[in-house]
This record gives sequence, C-alpha cells and structure tokens, in this order.
Amino acid sequence: MPIRRFQESFVFPMVGVLLSFVMISTIAEAQSTSKVLMIPREGKSANLDLMLSKQVGVMTELLQKAGFKVVVASVSGEHLQGVAYDLKPDLKLTEVKLDDYVGVIIPCMATGLFPGPPISPVFLSIVKQAVAKGKPVATGLGGAYILAEAGVLKGKRYAFVEDALNPVPPHQKDPRFKGAIYGGSDLVQDGNIITSGRCPNLEAMTGLPDNTPALTQAFIAELRRKK
Repeated sequence: MPIRRFQESFVFPMVGVLLSFVMISTIAEAQSTSKVLMIPREGKSANLDLMLSKQVGVMTELLQKAGFKVVVASVSGEHLQGVAYDLKPDLKLTEVKLDDYVGVIIPCMATGLFPGPPISPVFLSIVKQAVAKGKPVATGLGGAYILAEAGVLKGKRYAFVEDALNPVPPHQKDPRFKGAIYGGSDLVQDGNIITSGRCPNLEAMTGLPDNTPALTQAFIAELRRKK
C-alpha cells in the first residue's frame, strides 16, 4: 500500500473517532449543567430598566459564571420591555417541570408598592413545591410577600427593609406573615430559604446598599452544598 494512501486510511477514521469523543463530551457537559429557575414578577415596575440590569442581569451573570444555566419563566411568558433593557422569558410557569431545576430565584422587580400585584396560584405552587423538595429558594425584598403567601415562612426567619417608609416589619401587620420571624433588613438565610431586605430600587430611593450580589452568592453556595 502506498504510504499516502495508508496515512489517509488511518488518519480519517481517527479524526472521526476524535470528533465523536468531542460530541459525546459536549452533549454530556450540556446534560450535566444544572438549571436554575428564575421567576420575575410581572406588573408595573417602579424602575424596570434598573431592576432588569442591576437585579436580573446581576443574578444571571453570577449564576452563569458559577456554572449554572438560568431559565426564566413567568406567568404570561410575555416580553418584559424597558427603555434600555428587556427580558424574554423562556417559558410560562404552567410549562415548568420543577424537577428539572436545582433551585428557584425570584427577583422582586419593584412591581408596584408592597405587596405588589396579585400573585399567581401557579407561582405560589412552584414556591411551595420547591421548598418542600428542599431546593434552595432565594428572593429580594418584595419577594418576601410571595414566600409568605405561599405559606413557607412560618417558623422561618426572613429579611425585609426597615426604614422610614416601612418602619414596621410585614409580620406585624400582614396576616400572611403569621408565624414568620423578622430577621432584619440584611441578608437572612433559614434552611433553604434565603431572603434580602434590599434591592436596586431601594438603593436608588434611600441609598441603602443593594444586596443582590450577596443574595445570589448565598444562593449559589447553597446550591453547591446541596450537590
């Protein structure tokens, strides 16, 4: 056999084998990437661009850098359009299969004044299931109302801003917080529930430092601990 023909007959199959290994490795890596469910609350936001960039954007970037895939789901599945920033959900909440995700993170989105618009029963059901299954659940500021309405804060410590605008913690005036324990306005973790009393919108209004990065890092640490 001529040398050139021998080389071709040897090299081409080897290239095919190597490509197969690369494809298998890529598929395996994609399948092993843990997914996090992000649920932005819909409704009129006090500052949608700020929340999309400084909250949703920061959460997504930190989670992706940590090796997690962020999947966004909302009640309507409709585009959230700001002036400079926008967010297109990947699916509707009714399409979510919770077992596909290792945790749930909820940007508060500064939707209206506390407690914000009505909360979807599907949203509440997902939160209840996630906590019951031991999946980490994290939320900033107004998201505490979602956890309270879902009934997962009873006997749990939670964070909420305490300032001139909101001098009384929600558990002292809102029946949904009955049995919940106020833990201050900073970052609070109680088991698999992580809350923060400060968000980008609050920082813009009062100057109190935003806790979004710290909240997300605590969420990531809990996700890794659960592995």
